[in-house]
Amino acid sequence: MRCILWGANGAMGKLIDSILKDEIVGRVSIDGENGVPRTAQELGRVEADVVIDFSHHTAVSGVLEYAEEIGAAAVIGTTGHTPEEKAMIQAASQRIPVFYSGNMSLGIAVLCRLAKQAAAAFPQADIEIVEVHHTRKVDAPSGTAHMIFDAIRQVRPQAVEHCGRAGEGKRTAEEIGISSLRLGNVVGIHEVHIDAGSQRLTLRHEAVTRDMLAEGGVEAARFVAGKPAGLYNMQDMLG
Repeated sequence: MRCILWGANGAMGKLIDSILKDEIVGRVSIDGENGVPRTAQELGRVEADVVIDFSHHTAVSGVLEYAEEIGAAAVIGTTGHTPEEKAMIQAASQRIPVFYSGNMSLGIAVLCRLAKQAAAAFPQADIEIVEVHHTRKVDAPSGTAHMIFDAIRQVRPQAVEHCGRAGEGKRTAEEIGISSLRLGNVVGIHEVHIDAGSQRLTLRHEAVTRDMLAEGGVEAARFVAGKPAGLYNMQDMLG
């Protein structure tokens, strides 16, 4: 597999680079350190099977354009995309294979599946999502928290995402609350609390190191390379 890595000088980029090694045929990083090209124009045309993006959500347009230009698949590992950027991803998936996930962890994919099953089993239960990350994380709630909500909404189409609580007002039956905490160097914790009245169920995933995200990104690249055009995610890979 031949890969081009966007965000090569970042923490995640370095981890992916250490896994793929000689399979990396091109690198891009906006800081330009270590002689890495800063833009697609500086990189030039490099033939590859997949473009892996772990840079910043604002780079998604350039990543998708480059992948389409060279006929490669794209793995989007960044989070915090705007509605416009998400529309770009959706549009590009009609022309090339795109793997897009708010979290590249296989464990989180399992958590989403279990949360969906639990929500279906307890259709009247109150559900709340809590996510905890390090103080340097810039987006809240996390992309993973949104991903868990989207999984639950598949069996609760009437569900409404409620991010944070403040002021007065009772919780409605349709709400699924998402609370965000930013503490120290926490890699990532996600909990789904399900209260059915007579019983409570808590699903929890904790990331011990960021290696799991790099490993998931590599597996996503191997999964999506050579696939037909379409939008793929962790559930597709898990399934």
